[in-house]
Amino acid sequence: SELIRGFLLSGMPCPSSCPPGLLALMAPGLALMATFSLPSQAGDRRALPVEKPPGVKGRTLILLDVNTKSPVRIISENFLSLQLDPSIIHDGWLDFLRSSEPSAPRTSSPARGAAPGCSCAGFHRRCGAAAAWRRWDGQQAFSLLGLAISLFSFPFAVDIVRSDIALDKQKGCKIAQHPDIMLELQREKAAQMHLVLLKEQFSNTYSNLTLTARSLDKLYNFADCSGLHLIFALNALRRNPNNSWNSSNALSLLKYSASKKYNISWELGNEPNNYRTLIGRSVNGSQLGKDYTQLRSLLQLIRTYSRAHLYGPNIGRPRKNVIAFLEGFMKVAGGTVDAVTWQHYYIDGRVAKVTDFLKTRLLDTLSDQIRKIQKVVNTYTPGKKIWLEGVGMTSAGGMNNLSDSYAAGFLWLNTLGLLASQGIDVVVRHSFLDHGHNHLVDQNFNPLPDYWLSLLYKRLIGPKVLAIHVAGLQRKPRPGRVIRDKLRIYAHCTSYHNHNYVRGSITLYIINLHRSRKKIKLAGTLRDKIVHQYLLQPYGKDGLHSKSVQLNGQPLAMVDDGTLPELKPRPLRAGRTLVIPPLTMSFYVVKNVNALACRYR
Repeated sequence: SELIRGFLLSGMPCPSSCPPGLLALMAPGLALMATFSLPSQAGDRRALPVEKPPGVKGRTLILLDVNTKSPVRIISENFLSLQLDPSIIHDGWLDFLRSSEPSAPRTSSPARGAAPGCSCAGFHRRCGAAAAWRRWDGQQAFSLLGLAISLFSFPFAVDIVRSDIALDKQKGCKIAQHPDIMLELQREKAAQMHLVLLKEQFSNTYSNLTLTARSLDKLYNFADCSGLHLIFALNALRRNPNNSWNSSNALSLLKYSASKKYNISWELGNEPNNYRTLIGRSVNGSQLGKDYTQLRSLLQLIRTYSRAHLYGPNIGRPRKNVIAFLEGFMKVAGGTVDAVTWQHYYIDGRVAKVTDFLKTRLLDTLSDQIRKIQKVVNTYTPGKKIWLEGVGMTSAGGMNNLSDSYAAGFLWLNTLGLLASQGIDVVVRHSFLDHGHNHLVDQNFNPLPDYWLSLLYKRLIGPKVLAIHVAGLQRKPRPGRVIRDKLRIYAHCTSYHNHNYVRGSITLYIINLHRSRKKIKLAGTLRDKIVHQYLLQPYGKDGLHSKSVQLNGQPLAMVDDGTLPELKPRPLRAGRTLVIPPLTMSFYVVKNVNALACRYR
């Protein structure tokens, strides 16, 4: 759980209660909710006076300034959130998500991040393709009436791990201790289940997944003890003869959760535009809207959830038929949901190559999708929050040494920048830990490159997005077209929760896809300021395929099973030109700018 706490913001004060709008397994650090700067592609590109300093004759020097007077966007404090795949119930990892001991502890450590004790800073979402088949079974542990039990047999039905993490309001969270042999047995079990799940995914046929009361207790306790808020996707595939949603099973789950006073937010289904391939019949947008209205009525009947947040419809990529689905949904239930959600995966994981992660055309595909979603939402419910509630670098579970490598970070960091600059309130990353290769930690609970990237983002980036002004870039903007520059620059106010920097500081993050280094001279309000550099590069001989990273030349790794390393910046003297190495990602905190936009929350 320290891994999740690592996502929590250092020194983040714990509010007396969570803001009404924050719901998903996100923690101040795990709830990787941060903000990114307006990309140079989307920002104001007014020409600055370009005077070549001595010694740079014949070179391209990029001049960069930031509008410090007012932000162009303000996103949620929980901008960056995480998702857990239902496969953790299949393969047994749910038990280890509750541990913070040597072998299994790191899940808790990276999950918690840097603000232990604060429980309102992040969202955690439970969904995925298999979520459509999830069933609630309270009879395995409790005598509940009216439950529709749908059991199915797994190849590995015996629980290896029986120890629990218990939530004691008086004594806090008790962390279970697992012997190393238990972890080794679990890895073997998970590896075999991984093959089963991949077969289901490629054949697009899924087994029923039964959620027991015991499993729900474990899941909620993990979220609560890690300082996360849980969003749970209910099964939408249970249908009546007239194709309306059969809510009996969901009602039983809601009543049980309410009896335990679990603070949960809710969804209904996953990628409903694909139900025909799953159950042999489709559910259109209007019908799903009616189903959401029915769910809202159920929530209002249960005192614990009468004001619970509800999100949806969690559609897939907004192609023509999906846009029509969203329009039908918004007509009926646009006012019922607290935020409109959709998903995006860049590449088919079965055919991905490392060069794919460097293509600017691929990086820019998300912008068009954002505009399509925003157009529909603003037509029916202007101002409604929009979430990207399922994003991964590749689909189909990803590919080893690609979607879990340093190279995938280019897509991930650019995704965060584009979403923040275009006003998307929350992004939920798929996934913290699952059976594929899109996750943030591996099955030894070692952080992967995207984890460190996300952790830096959470530590340094605040919710206020700033416009940048760039001169000297080789490509000029073309009206109506996205600028496909290989140098992408975003700027935000530095996180208020980072006590290493005074309010008014600014954080830049930069993606250099060029195969040569680039030089940036800070101008205007940023001129002659001390800068702290956080340069992430691959570590080891594998290059872009590497699953390890170095920060300012120092390898990043857990200090021990429960301790994250210190993320030390490299101070740069005032006025120094920023030198961006080829094929790298970096953060730069410009200190003591006293930016008007960043002085106050």
